[in-house]
Amino acid sequence: MKTQLTLNPVFGTLKPSSTLYINEAVNEMWRQGEQVFHMGFGESRFNVFDGLKESLAIHADKKSYLPARGLPELTDAVANYYSVKLEQPFSPKQVLVGPGSKSIIYGLQMVLGADVFLPSPSWVSYAPQAQLLGNKHFYIPSSVENDYKLDLSELDQLVKNSDNPSKLLIINTPNNPTGQMMSSAELTQLAAYCRDNNIVVLSDEIYFEVTQPGQKHQSISKYYPEGSIVCGGLSKHFSIGGWRLGIGLFPQNEFGEALMSKMVTFASETWSGVAAPIQYAALTAYSLEPEVEQYVADCRTIHSIRTKYCHEALSKLGVSCSRAEGAFYIAVNFDQFRPGLNALDIVTSSDLAKHLLDHYRIATLPGLDFGLPEDVMTLRLSTSYLDMEQVNDSQNIFDLFKTGISAAEFMSVTNHPVTNAALEAFEKFISSL
Repeated sequence: MKTQLTLNPVFGTLKPSSTLYINEAVNEMWRQGEQVFHMGFGESRFNVFDGLKESLAIHADKKSYLPARGLPELTDAVANYYSVKLEQPFSPKQVLVGPGSKSIIYGLQMVLGADVFLPSPSWVSYAPQAQLLGNKHFYIPSSVENDYKLDLSELDQLVKNSDNPSKLLIINTPNNPTGQMMSSAELTQLAAYCRDNNIVVLSDEIYFEVTQPGQKHQSISKYYPEGSIVCGGLSKHFSIGGWRLGIGLFPQNEFGEALMSKMVTFASETWSGVAAPIQYAALTAYSLEPEVEQYVADCRTIHSIRTKYCHEALSKLGVSCSRAEGAFYIAVNFDQFRPGLNALDIVTSSDLAKHLLDHYRIATLPGLDFGLPEDVMTLRLSTSYLDMEQVNDSQNIFDLFKTGISAAEFMSVTNHPVTNAALEAFEKFISSL
């Protein structure tokens, strides 16, 4: 008797995360000795802060299960940390600790059972998570000419067409893939709209400590505290994505308490609790100690210098670039080169990404993966991997920065050969159109 394998049909419409896929593909090409400019994966490459490594080693003997909501000392530290950083009060009772913010976002979508509204472009995993859960999701149309800004009139049209009484808007600032940030004016207006229309906002603020000089992060939770959930974690500004520690901050009201209760149930039946040694080590990350804060500031400055350099170089080539305000991403648009692209049989952003990888060894991600129409010639570029491909590269870059070197010399061909070679490859591509 043969056993017939039956799979959930939802997986027939999904594929692995494009960010993880491109990273695995590039690593395989590297193993085969090929030169590839890896601008497809957004992983901060700096070494683990010494204080975190020491704390992890000290607490390696912590082997017992911790509360599903998180280590009490850690929820205390996280509440204090965000109270200072976001300039508004948070209580430990509002804090949930999870194995990366991705798991928390998934759990929230499951618990709310809402129709999900996503600005376009948005991070690649929001929509697939909704699909896995059988929740409807809607991309809010945007335009390159308007810097991909969230259009409230477009959102309102989608909201009016939704018959689900539960509605969830997911925003991400600083944004992946554009690197742009929402201003206080934009957030104030958005908060008023969501309040009037009973829309819950999930604000993904994982990059809030990775900003350009002069840019101050603003959280919608300051303007809409009763209906906003903030998600964050340590992966970006502490360069420890593999540690898998994320946090959620819930409203301090009856709705928030009910949501937290359901999320704790979800956690207890799925991840049980984040690894104990990781949670104890995270106490150092959320300590606000000067040495820790200086490390974060140094990494932030290095990211900003590198991203600004690439942004300026690409802009000089005539490529339309999103504003480089935060994170380490740039959304680059090639619509103005459409005649030349069409001559090469490039008619979608996926075609464009494939052409750049096949002919110029530039790994990128197509805008289609982030919810943009396929005929919009937008790609997402990440600057975080360039010249930090090997384990020791990031420490060399960090040490060079700490010498006080000028930004111009720091980004020279001598000190950033791969970055400059990638930009030269882009120049050759543009010249071919």
